[in-house]
Amino acid sequence: MSTLEDKPEDEKTKELSVAQKVRMERNRQRALLLRSSRLTSHPYASEEAKTVHVGGSSVVDSGGGFFIDEDENEEEEMVNAADLPKQPGPIIDGSEDLCEDCHKKFSDSYLLKHFDVQVCDACRSLQKDEAYKMITKTDARQKFCLKDCDFDIREPPLKFIVRKNPHNDRWGDMKLYLELQVHKRAMEVWGDEETLEEQKEKRTDNKEKAKRKKYEKRIKELRKAVRTSTWQKDLSKHVHDYDSANEVYDEEEDVYTKKCKTCDHQITYEKM
Repeated sequence: MSTLEDKPEDEKTKELSVAQKVRMERNRQRALLLRSSRLTSHPYASEEAKTVHVGGSSVVDSGGGFFIDEDENEEEEMVNAADLPKQPGPIIDGSEDLCEDCHKKFSDSYLLKHFDVQVCDACRSLQKDEAYKMITKTDARQKFCLKDCDFDIREPPLKFIVRKNPHNDRWGDMKLYLELQVHKRAMEVWGDEETLEEQKEKRTDNKEKAKRKKYEKRIKELRKAVRTSTWQKDLSKHVHDYDSANEVYDEEEDVYTKKCKTCDHQITYEKM
């Protein structure tokens, strides 16, 4: 019966590399995790920190004027590698997404990330100013005769990106939509291009009517203001000029009455 000592040196090295190499690597990883957990639990501890026993418990002098509790069981501090969050591995061969334009596989793109459109970045850069251009919400409402509910409430809500206003930074942020998706939503609302054009003409006529009505109202106010400015009120004090020659005598009351020559005012008086 042969033992480990009887085996050649190469076989012992081979057995160590196969049987113990995995264990050695595992122990090394555990030691690194243990060290990392200690640094996380005791960030103020250093190699020169001293352990002090107080009341039957061990504490570590941090050197900053206070003590830190020391865990008795080091195994409880060790982080389990299986419980650590794992980052997804890199995509090497690409995903199964196919570009709708060039029909090639791609892993990620700007349009896929923000608008769920399966178009690669290369095709987007070639047709950026045509098929895949952006449009603001204000322009989209005017161009396609849509309401706010058609963007946000109607299912599915349209995706958008937020950008700073290029005209003034203090104004609110702009919502940019993919014009291709906005046009598709307009077709869902109006049905076809002819109905959409009719709505555009109708809205244009209503704007013209409202503008004309506002203009006429403004002209009416100006005319009224001009008439008011030309009319002047007579603020001079009226002096009555009574017709004494045509005074009337009342025998029953024994009084005289006479009228003003310029107005109908009359006075009654007695003569001594």
